[in-house]
Amino acid sequence: MKKFIVFIITFFIGLNTCFAISVPSNNAILIDQDSGRILFSKNINEKHLIASTTKIMTAVLAIESGKLDDMITINESILKSHGSGIYIKEGEKISLRNLVYGLLLRSGNDAALAIEDYLGGHDKFVNKMNEKAGEIGMKNTVFNNPSGLDDDETGNYSTCYDMALLMKYANNLYDFKEIDSTKKIMVETNVNVYSWTNKNKLLFSYKYATGGKTGYTVKAKRTLVTSASKRNVNLIAVTFNDRDDFNTHKKLYEYGFANYSNYLIINKDKIRIKSKKYKNLYVKSNYYYLMQNNERDNINTTVIVYNKKDKTDGSVGYIEVFYKNNSVHKEPIYVR
Repeated sequence: MKKFIVFIITFFIGLNTCFAISVPSNNAILIDQDSGRILFSKNINEKHLIASTTKIMTAVLAIESGKLDDMITINESILKSHGSGIYIKEGEKISLRNLVYGLLLRSGNDAALAIEDYLGGHDKFVNKMNEKAGEIGMKNTVFNNPSGLDDDETGNYSTCYDMALLMKYANNLYDFKEIDSTKKIMVETNVNVYSWTNKNKLLFSYKYATGGKTGYTVKAKRTLVTSASKRNVNLIAVTFNDRDDFNTHKKLYEYGFANYSNYLIINKDKIRIKSKKYKNLYVKSNYYYLMQNNERDNINTTVIVYNKKDKTDGSVGYIEVFYKNNSVHKEPIYVR
């Protein structure tokens, strides 16, 4: 397809300042939820046991199964469960949705086993976990079970970077965000009435927190994945082996919110795109990129116009945004 490069005018807004931080975690990362940009990193590609943060992936597969409202009769698969649980019983009837609540809020290992059993059994479910990890781009991750337990010397291994990618993906699922951000819920089954409070203490102690998942085993130590939002800035933090991880996450978020702002790169109402082939070109959406004030000169844009419309989406080209010569976004262009 023949392409033409044309001229574009863009607009920037925002101001902020910068300071450096250090954290006690063995491994840590802070990323922008929207662009995936890394704002802070410490040993982010070292493989590590991830304990119950595994359950983010288990929840993703349960949600994407399309069966959240199915009623499940709990069978003997949960009898293998130990450690943290929601303490469901064999013969109990509960929806898949409520199992995910128990999985994320209470870190129920029994909920993880029940979900695995209902969605195809151990081998099939673990294969799906690893397939989904590949789709998301988690290149240094291996799942062996749905709970994160590692007492059988297998366990699940990942990196801070990969787990940040997983949380970024999960946060784009409406049901995940709704469940994961819940502080407390009452669940009634044919056997019991449960009151579950979220183990993610950040939801109660930090007003900008929006969700996350805790984890701990003797081998893995503490693992924590969380998210937070303030003034249209959406961040994700991951730490491994940090005894003060909740405070570390607050520190990472305060660093991010204090030093970075979303700058308007493509303003759909003011942008003017010149092309010899088409008139009245436009884009449907604004595009923002998270930066520090002194980084704005690192942004460049290029417009590519096709010689005919794209049959898949009707676009006639795209605006490509570069940060330090790395492509970070493509915004489709249309003709009125």
